[in-house]
Amino acid sequence: MSDAACSKGAACGCAPAPSRDAAPDDAVLDSCAGGEPFALQVLGDSMEPEFREGEIVVIEPEGLATDGSYVLAWHADEWIFRQLRGDGERWRLHALNPAYPDAPLASLEAVRGVIVQKAVPGRRRAGRRYV
Repeated sequence: MSDAACSKGAACGCAPAPSRDAAPDDAVLDSCAGGEPFALQVLGDSMEPEFREGEIVVIEPEGLATDGSYVLAWHADEWIFRQLRGDGERWRLHALNPAYPDAPLASLEAVRGVIVQKAVPGRRRAGRRYV
């Protein structure tokens, strides 16, 4: 995954970072995100300045994805963490860092969770909620 790594790892039956070449396994996804919130660590700079590398985000798999929500989605054979943007019937995954292009989204079925909170390791008061 280019933008986050699973915090549950083998404890939930999923790999810490799914291979870019592998399609998502529904059994693995269900065990990781089956309605129970989970945490991922932000990797890379695509979501700066709001989300910096090393921060922890909490994903609500059953959260309501709306225009402007930060989401975890399966796109182009990899997990991607972006802001969901829509203009009626068309949706796209938007990177906050202008160095990265937006990615068109065929349907909202690719969205597998909504980011509801972030935490900065070692800085308890630096966290933020997004719901």
